[in-house]
Parts: sequence; C-alpha cells; structure tokens
Amino acid sequence: MSWEGWNYVLKGQLVTCLKARKMISKGCIYHLIRVRDIDFEIPTLESVPIVNEFLKVFLDDLPSIPIEKEIDFGIDLLPDRQPICISPYRMALIELKELKDQLKDLLDKGFIRPSISPWGDPVLFVRKTDESL
Repeated sequence: MSWEGWNYVLKGQLVTCLKARKMISKGCIYHLIRVRDIDFEIPTLESVPIVNEFLKVFLDDLPSIPIEKEIDFGIDLLPDRQPICISPYRMALIELKELKDQLKDLLDKGFIRPSISPWGDPVLFVRKTDESL
C-alpha cells in the first residue's frame, strides 16, 4: 500500500480507517486493494477433531423447538417506560427478501411465534464467505 500526498509517503504500512479518511480528505492519492484467499475452504463440522468425536450432538438442522423447561425468563420493564418510537432501518430488497424467508421458515418450524409487542430489535445481516446472506 502506498500513499502519496501532502507530507505523506507510506510504503507497505497499514493505516487506520480514520487516518486513511484524513489523508483522502487532504487530497492524497490512494489505491484500495482487497486481498482474498481463493483457495480457502470453509471448514465442515467433520473437519473439527472434537466435533468428530461427538458428531451426534451437532445436528445439521433442529427437528423442532426444544422442549419447555422449568426456567421462565423475562425482562421486567419499569412501569412508566414507553417504547422508543423510531422508524425501522431501511433494507435493501435482497435483505428484506432474506428476512421474510427466514421469518417464514422459523414460523413454519414453530421456533418463533408472531408478536404484537411494541418493542422490537434491529436486524443485522453479515455476508458469508461465499458472499451470500
């Protein structure tokens, strides 16, 4: 990586994101390179030695929701608190489609149920190594 600009000449050094932004804003010329190992193989469960010993414990897919246990979990809210009213984050169409597919699949399996709670959580998608969601 090399940077050339006002008083900056770095060769073969890594810079932080903040430093890079500052250098770009000052007019430095830059080249962004993403290095990726194309021969990298995603490890399978069978390739991990300890998992191999207990392969029956690690199922590919859960057959149903786990049985209900004696533990009852809840989050007690203060009585005078109201949900924060903000609009949901915008999603790309591909993310929205993936979210709907995942929710439908989990509803069909019985792992989740519909909720009318005014409280909600944001959804974060992280791309897999094969670039899928």
